[in-house]
Amino acid sequence: MVIGVMEVNLVDAHGLKKSDFLNNIDPYVLVQYRNQEHKSLIAKGSGSNPKWNQKFTFRVEYPGADDQPKLLLKIMDHDTFSSDDYLGQTTVYLKELFESGVESGTSELRLQKYRVVDISSHSYCGDIRVGVTFTPRVETEFYSQEFGGWKESQR
Repeated sequence: MVIGVMEVNLVDAHGLKKSDFLNNIDPYVLVQYRNQEHKSLIAKGSGSNPKWNQKFTFRVEYPGADDQPKLLLKIMDHDTFSSDDYLGQTTVYLKELFESGVESGTSELRLQKYRVVDISSHSYCGDIRVGVTFTPRVETEFYSQEFGGWKESQR
């Protein structure tokens, strides 16, 4: 098994649909990989074209339990006096990125646009720009185990 680090570069979005009729939207992104999740900053008052310019790091075990590892980016609109509104989402499939990284030592999905879709209506909701890099390091349980943040080698 290969354990590595995936870095997600969340840049911006364009053409997001408004969920509030009277107010501008205040979008943020929930970035999810398996059971790990990060939340971007809220782009207050930025409306349909927010900029985040944030990087998030995830721990990756490859191959894992799922055949098709994926990164889910769920775009939300922050509301102060009510629950946040769902704006749409996109999925980035990672299997080829991980395979390439294992072979070459590192791999990258260059910054590109992904379509944001409302999954309930299957309608287009805008675009989001994201880049992803994966850097593996080989580790097996035989050579090291983690104990409360410390690593202890077995001989």
